[in-house]
Amino acid sequence: MSEYSQSKCRHCSEKDTQPCAKVQTSSLVVPLGSPVSASCVIGDSCPLVLQQDDAIEWQLGQYTLPSSPSTGEGGRQDDAIEWQLDQYTLPSSPSTGEGGRVSKVFIPSFNLSRAFLICSIQGHVVGGVEIRAGCKTLLLLLCPPETPQNLSCQTNLSNPNTLNCSWDPGQSDTFLRTSYSLHTILDDKNNPNHTYNVPSGQNHYVIPRNGFILFFDMEIYVKAVNQLGEATSLPITLEPVSAAKLDPPVIMEIQAKDSGCLSLRWNLSPQQSWLSKHFINLELRVKTADSSQWFSKPVNTTLFRKKTLIQQCRLLHGTEYLVQLRVRYNESPWSEWSYSQSGVTLESAPSGNLEWWMKSSVDDVTKRVNIHLLWKASKQFRANSQNISYEVSGKNQRICFTGWSNCSFHLSSRTEKLYLRAVNAAGKSKPTKVHIPIPKVHTALSNVTATPHDDRSLMVRWRSVVSSVLKGFIVEWRPLLNTDMSLTQFEIVDSNRTSLILKGSFEPYKPYEISVYPRFKTGIGLPQTVIAYIRQKAPSKVPPMQISKTWRSNIELSWNEIPIDQRNGIIQSYKVFYWKEKGPINVVTADLQKRSVFLKNLDSDIVYESFLMVSTYGGSLNGSRINFEVEPFGCSIKRWSSDSTQDTEITLENEKPNLVCLSHLSFLDIPLKLSKEDEDVWLSNTENTSDLGESICGSLNTPQFSIPYATLVFSSPCNSPTTTTPPVYLRSESTQPLLATEVSSSPQYYQNINNDNVSEKQCFFGPCSDFGKDEADTVIQWDDFPFLRALEINQIEN
Repeated sequence: MSEYSQSKCRHCSEKDTQPCAKVQTSSLVVPLGSPVSASCVIGDSCPLVLQQDDAIEWQLGQYTLPSSPSTGEGGRQDDAIEWQLDQYTLPSSPSTGEGGRVSKVFIPSFNLSRAFLICSIQGHVVGGVEIRAGCKTLLLLLCPPETPQNLSCQTNLSNPNTLNCSWDPGQSDTFLRTSYSLHTILDDKNNPNHTYNVPSGQNHYVIPRNGFILFFDMEIYVKAVNQLGEATSLPITLEPVSAAKLDPPVIMEIQAKDSGCLSLRWNLSPQQSWLSKHFINLELRVKTADSSQWFSKPVNTTLFRKKTLIQQCRLLHGTEYLVQLRVRYNESPWSEWSYSQSGVTLESAPSGNLEWWMKSSVDDVTKRVNIHLLWKASKQFRANSQNISYEVSGKNQRICFTGWSNCSFHLSSRTEKLYLRAVNAAGKSKPTKVHIPIPKVHTALSNVTATPHDDRSLMVRWRSVVSSVLKGFIVEWRPLLNTDMSLTQFEIVDSNRTSLILKGSFEPYKPYEISVYPRFKTGIGLPQTVIAYIRQKAPSKVPPMQISKTWRSNIELSWNEIPIDQRNGIIQSYKVFYWKEKGPINVVTADLQKRSVFLKNLDSDIVYESFLMVSTYGGSLNGSRINFEVEPFGCSIKRWSSDSTQDTEITLENEKPNLVCLSHLSFLDIPLKLSKEDEDVWLSNTENTSDLGESICGSLNTPQFSIPYATLVFSSPCNSPTTTTPPVYLRSESTQPLLATEVSSSPQYYQNINNDNVSEKQCFFGPCSDFGKDEADTVIQWDDFPFLRALEINQIEN
C-alpha cells in the first residue's frame, strides 16, 4: 500500500499541507486481468468536506463516475467521492469508517500494465496509488513465480555425509525478486521439520548431516515467493541412503573356471564396506581384449547375498577378457564402473572354417606349380586359444606349418587339393579344403577404381560383365613399398557386388596396390590392378631435366621417373615452364608416359630459363631452374643449372656429337706465304672446286651432286701444330639460298664429353690450348669426327 504523491494533486491549494484522504488497496502488484479492490478514506480535517454540498468523486484516468455518499463521523450524507483509473472513471460504493468518510471501488479485471488509481472530491484529487500488473501479455513485465520443477536429491556418503538437492526454477523471468526455500518433513518426533533459505540466485542447496537420517524416509519440497504470489514444487519422498551414488566396487581376483567361464571375487570400496550387501544391486560387463564393444549383464544379487564371488560363463574359449563392475543401493544411482581386470578362459580346439586365397604360377622348366596361399578367419571361426598355428597338408604329408597367415611352396602339377587346419595346444580344427584354381586368360570386369572413403578406408569400385560362369570376385590389397607377403589382405565378394570398402591401417602418402580378380566356377581370371592413396600431397623431389636432343632451333628436355617412395600421390601432370629475359612465360604439358617435351622455334644467342613442375592430387612441387642457350645454326646448345655457372656443351644421344648437315664443304691447303698475285686467289680463281671435297650429308663415301656453299681455308695442314691464325670461311658464288642463318665467324671447338677413347681436346675449326702431345701419340677416331674424316679423304686423294 502506498499513497498518491502530493505532487500529483492537480487541484490542491498551496495551503494544503496534509493529504485530505488515503487510498488503500489489497496489492500494488497484481497479475494482469485479475480483480482489484480499493478504498478512499477522507479525513475530518479535509476542507473539501466542510460544506454540505461537497461531492467525492472517483476517477480512472480522465473518466469520472459518481460515487454513493455515506455518513461517517465528521461527514455529511451528500458528500460525493469520485474514482479514476488513469483516464477511466469508476463507480464506487459508500461505506462508513471510523474517523472520516470512506468510499470503495472494485475493478473486476485490471488490464493495464501500470496505472494510477485516484479519488477526488468535487474535481479535487485527494489521494491515490499506482498499481502494476503483468505476465499474460507479450509485454511481459511482472509475474508471480513459476512452480519449481524436477526436484532431485542425491546423498554423498563421503565424510561428512550431505544431501545435495537441486531443481529447475523455470524459464520465465518474473522481473521481480524471487526467494526460494527448501523444506524437509521427517516423520520423527526427535527430528523436527526444517526450512532452509536458499541464497539469492541459486537453484540448489546442500542439506547438512543433522538434517536427515540415512535409513529413514523424508519428504522434501521447494517454495518460490515474490510480490505477486508463491509457488510450491511437487514433494518427493526418499530414503537418503537409497539416494546415494556409491563408489565404484573393487575386483579382487579373476580366475578361469570350467569351460568358457570366469570367476570374480569383488568387494565394495573400503569407505562403504559397512553397507549391507543384501541390498546391493550389481551389474557386470565384459569385452574381449582386442574389442571396443562392451556387453553388460545384470547380476542376480539373491544368488550371493553377502558373498563376494560371482561367475560369468558362456564366454569364448582361450580368449582374454576385460571385466568391470558397478553397484547401487536399492534404486539409487549406479556407481561409476570399476577399474578393468583381465582374465583368460580355458583353451579348446579351434572351431569353424578358414577363408583362403591362392596365387599360382607354373614353372615352364620344372613344370611345377609355384603357390602362395593366404588365409584368414571366417565369421564362424574361433581360435579358442591365445597361441595358434596353421598347417597346410596334402595327401599324407605336411607341406607347411607356420604361425603366419600365409605360406609359399611348390607342388606337382598333378596335385589338385590341399587341406588347411588351425592348431593350438588343445587340438586341431576340422580341415578346410583348398582347391588349386586353374588360371584363366579372360576376365569379367572393367573400370576398376579406388578412392578414399574416409581417413581410414578406401572405396573400390568396378564394372562387372554378365557371365553365367562368374562365381564372384577376389579383392586383394597390399602396401606397394613393402614386399612382405604377410601384409597382403583379401576379401571374397559375391558376383552381384560391384564395390567394396577396404578397412585397415592405411598410411597417408603411401601407395597401395589393389587388384580385383574374377572368380569362375573352373578357375581365376585375369585381374585389373590400380594404385591408390588414402591421402596425397606434393612429391618429395622433382627430377632434374636433361637436354636429350637438339636440332636447329629446337630442343628436347627429358627427365627420369620419380621413385615411387617419393611421389606421395598419383602423378597428374608434368609441366615445363620456360622463358627468356623480359619475355612471356611459356608452359608445355608433357606426356605422363614419355616424360619429355619439345621446345620449338627458340631464338639463338639468347639465354632461356626453365623448370619442371610435378603435380599430384595433393599438391605441386617445382624443380630447380636450368639455363640454356641455342647458338647459331643449332650447332651447339649450352646448358647450366641455376646452381652452377660452368658451361656444359650438350651432346647427342649415345654420347655422339650433334651433326650439322651441310650441302657441301670444300677443303683446300694454302701456302703459308702468298704472293701479291695470290692474295686474291679466291676472287680470281674461277675454277669449279665442287669436286675437291666430299658431301657431309649421308655417307662420306657416296658421291653426291651439290653446290658448295662455303670453302674452308687452312693456313697449314690440319695435323700441324695449331697456329694463332683462325680459319677463314669464304662464301661460295652459288646463288642457292643457304640452309641456315649466315654467321660472320667460324664456330668454336667443343670438348668431347664422357668419351673414354679420347683423352685430349680435339682441334676442329678453332684454336686449341694445351695441344702439346706428339702426333704419333694421338689416336684419332675418324668415324666420330666427320669434318676431320673429310680432310683425311682429301689428303689421300691428293
